[in-house]
Amino acid sequence: MRRPGTLIWREIEEALSSEIAAGVYPAGGRLPVETDLADRFGVNRHTVRQALAALQERGAISIEQGRGMFVKAPKLAYPIGRRTRFTENVSHLPGTAPGRLLRHWRTAAPAAIARDLRVRRGTSLVAFDDLRVIDDEPVSLTTHYFPAERFATIADLFVQCGSVTKALAQLGVADYLRRLTRVHARAATLEEASHLKCDGAAPVLVVESINVDPQGVPIEVGHSRSAGGRWEIVFESPQD
Repeated sequence: MRRPGTLIWREIEEALSSEIAAGVYPAGGRLPVETDLADRFGVNRHTVRQALAALQERGAISIEQGRGMFVKAPKLAYPIGRRTRFTENVSHLPGTAPGRLLRHWRTAAPAAIARDLRVRRGTSLVAFDDLRVIDDEPVSLTTHYFPAERFATIADLFVQCGSVTKALAQLGVADYLRRLTRVHARAATLEEASHLKCDGAAPVLVVESINVDPQGVPIEVGHSRSAGGRWEIVFESPQD
């Protein structure tokens, strides 16, 4: 029965949204075709299209030409505060795998990285790319930069434990703080699109971070990229 003053397509949107939340249509599952939905709700296909367009606009489903309509996985909440830790933030999620090192290298610090690490331009750095996967789906690709003089073996340690926090602990940094976080979006590079399994023209969310040790000395600069819409960045205010 319709609620007075409520548009029909809005009620259809709410009904499908509730069924998605209840798992009637699980993440990755296909929705019924427009004609079946129109018959079910006793409306024309134009009304159904309005409801589906609203679901797509808010990120609940994806409509793929020639393939159908699919339920999208819910956004992953990623809180950013004084002690942001990727592994700890996602470890409670089912299907979370340890970080996987894709490659590592030595590099001379370019101007921007040198500024963030408060070292001279050209200072030797250890860098590595780290891919994170949840339920066999790549969710983030992060490039880490560390001063080589202090953290020469961190890439090897990361391979062993799959966690930057644990690798730092083995190198004498038992705790560290987030000094700065920058967030912006841009188009994915071909390499990023390949690793994240997204279209080359798709946007990626970029989170740039600077972490410091308890004495305030910068120890890491990280550039994390994730497929647009996969994460919900939550900024936490420090407590007194």
